Amino acid sequence: MILKDCLEKIIDNRGRNPKYYDNEAYPVIDNVMIKNNYHPNINEATRFIDQDTHDNFLRGYLEPNIPIMTLVGGGIGNVSLSIDDKSVIVQNTIGFKTKTEVLDSIYLYYWFLYKHDELIQFNRGSGQPSIRKTDIENMNIELKNINYQRKVSKILSEIDEKIELNNKINNNLHELCNNMYFELVSQLDDSNSSSKQIKEVSKCVLGGTPSRAKSEYWKGNINWINSGEVNNFRIIDASEKITELGLQKSSTALLPKGTTVLAITGATLGQVSRLEIDSCANQSVIGIIPNNIELNNYIYLSILNTINDLILKQTGGAQQHINKNDVETHEIIIPNDKLLKKFDERTRSMFDKISMTCFENKRLEQLRDTLLPKLMNGEIDLDNIEI
Repeated sequence: MILKDCLEKIIDNRGRNPKYYDNEAYPVIDNVMIKNNYHPNINEATRFIDQDTHDNFLRGYLEPNIPIMTLVGGGIGNVSLSIDDKSVIVQNTIGFKTKTEVLDSIYLYYWFLYKHDELIQFNRGSGQPSIRKTDIENMNIELKNINYQRKVSKILSEIDEKIELNNKINNNLHELCNNMYFELVSQLDDSNSSSKQIKEVSKCVLGGTPSRAKSEYWKGNINWINSGEVNNFRIIDASEKITELGLQKSSTALLPKGTTVLAITGATLGQVSRLEIDSCANQSVIGIIPNNIELNNYIYLSILNTINDLILKQTGGAQQHINKNDVETHEIIIPNDKLLKKFDERTRSMFDKISMTCFENKRLEQLRDTLLPKLMNGEIDLDNIEI
């Protein structure tokens, strides 16, 4: 069956862009927010439209759980489900409203995920990747009966909803820890704290990359991350694995779990994250390892909240970067031992909970990704499953 025969309409607001605002009635879901995630994070919205633009400029409007897709840019073929009718899509993004008696809307989202590699092959752009709406409309979709589709949607969406709930829990825990940090800092003065350079209380370790020409340095069992991983809220996966020989024969070093990591160059410059695994890193990453384990959480939050001061010190022409020396000499306020111990005791369980929840999400994602092709291919018998 041709996909367009299963659609009630395509929501397409392509063409000239409207005027955008900093904070108006309707957040715009753009390409950056659509990244094969169940629902885009509306808090990531950076563009908004007002009520007049919504009423008079747009040609189509979202409803909850409408599959939306990126047509232009690095994320072509990426999909998400719309959140509600309070958000909008504009240029380079389209939505698919299905004939619900034929094609379940959430099932279509998962079908797009299943077909992601095929969607990318529709790229017709040269300088900038792009795919045409007509190529997607004319895709062949082998439809199971609607009851089967709804069962698949329920199984997979329950996993994704649990992942979303976990993310909300982690965001709330992180915000709570951050508030505790600001509460503590507001109480500090000369009588209960001192100003220290990072190198006085921590070891700063610049990463490195084993030679790619030496195959014996790679595909081992030691975690190694590139700076792209520092974009993640917490780092629970390695970008690649290196061998013990690769570790010994390069300038990289093994950073322990709990290390604060900072991207110092490239597109991720200024990003801060925290290792939840022991891992090495490349030369675009600095690891900050406190001398006292009770400083771990405090250092992470301190760097996270003062990173703009370090970014202002960046140097370089075409490739901006933060120098290791600037990180080492960066000054932060350190509480006395009593206050630091109390802060560590208050935040440690929350940091541990965040870590456990991140790993739980990893397992849930692996389960979902394992089930997806099997469910789409009808390899799992759902006849006895009630919804």
